[in-house]
Amino acid sequence: MKISDEVYALDSTKRNYVYLILGEEIILIDTGLPKSGEGILNDLKSMDIKPHDIKHILITHDDMDHVGSLALLEKASGAKIWASKEDIPYILGEINRHMIKRIINYIIKLKKPKNINSYPENGMIGNIKVIYTPGHTLGHVCLLYKDIMFVGDLFRTKNGEIIMQPSFTNWNNQIIKESITKIDEYDFEWICPAHGEPIKRDSHLKDFIKKISD
Repeated sequence: MKISDEVYALDSTKRNYVYLILGEEIILIDTGLPKSGEGILNDLKSMDIKPHDIKHILITHDDMDHVGSLALLEKASGAKIWASKEDIPYILGEINRHMIKRIINYIIKLKKPKNINSYPENGMIGNIKVIYTPGHTLGHVCLLYKDIMFVGDLFRTKNGEIIMQPSFTNWNNQIIKESITKIDEYDFEWICPAHGEPIKRDSHLKDFIKKISD
């Protein structure tokens, strides 16, 4: 799905979107479920993009459905992997995830990436702004590229509206509301969630913030 001339939601990851940025460098946002990797590579092939054309993979947070194919795509592409310093120990399995996610970890064993880097202190990867938005996980981030905000699991969309993630999936339900309010301070036109379809910002974000603040 084309969002702009430079940004695509990959078709094989519908309902759990991985995003592609064709900017100065080719960048992937998240990597989907453990069995998503081959589909992602096929999507790229259909766009005449070779695995080694990918220079960076940016992770919004440590959940299995966002890092499930990270090791495979790292090996295929040689891309530089980035995540928040708070979430890296969870990605590497050094700390157990919380609640239901801990149970999933015992059932599904993920391969770990070989090299993973903490987002820079200046919050920039090229011209992508990394915005610390904890709440869904301890180290969740949103990523701002030009007029597009990639929100990971900060919230989801349904029928053209913004809705909260299920509370039992969140690390902290109060802090996530503060993070949602935080991104309203930035200028952007498009909201690209992992779950649900991309939507125009319009009044949706302010209406949602008002709703969760009441």
